[in-house]
Amino acid sequence: MTQARDEAADERATRWIAATEDAVRRAMAGDASGHDFWHIDRVRRMALRLAEAEGAERLVVELAALLHDVDDWKLRPDPDAPSRLEAIVLEIEIPAALAARVRQVIDEVSFRGAGVATPVSTIEAAVVQDADRLDAIGAIGIARAFAFGGSRRRALYDPNVEPRVHGSFASYQKDEGTTLNHFYEKLLLLRARLNTRAARTIAEGRHAYLEGFVARFLAEWEGER
Repeated sequence: MTQARDEAADERATRWIAATEDAVRRAMAGDASGHDFWHIDRVRRMALRLAEAEGAERLVVELAALLHDVDDWKLRPDPDAPSRLEAIVLEIEIPAALAARVRQVIDEVSFRGAGVATPVSTIEAAVVQDADRLDAIGAIGIARAFAFGGSRRRALYDPNVEPRVHGSFASYQKDEGTTLNHFYEKLLLLRARLNTRAARTIAEGRHAYLEGFVARFLAEWEGER
């Protein structure tokens, strides 16, 4: 009986994951800001890797990773727009208790400014937040930063515009600074703001790559290299 229940639960979980992936692929189709389905998939795979290392519940982690950007404020600036997250939850018939845990994780994922704390309340939120932040650093993070800046018609760099330390989420949301400033305002800060030992280990090489890129960018900007 126990084995049959476990098999039925596994079958339901597999069905929810497959249906969620399909819905997210449709929701994120056409994105050119670095938040496309492949970003979602990288975060999902990294979150599952961290979940294995940290003992987090895989189903909650995988669903939250898949859904973490469908209502992201950067992609859906109208706060009154219908929630794509809620539409997907209803479409797939995710149970209320599971959906509530997934929502809680998603609510705790986003970076909100250099001066704004983003604590997590569960190990599941910790690994999804870490996975999302790892995708913002290293070679992929650099590519995504310039993709996002281009999608918003932002300058690569302006030496007359200083990076800002945003003391509130509202200030961070309104900022339209240069893409290189984003490295100082967010990307170079992320290594120190990871939650798990596994993520911090992975971040070392990615952070060093960021630092090397910024140094080379500035040297080329000044005609030194």
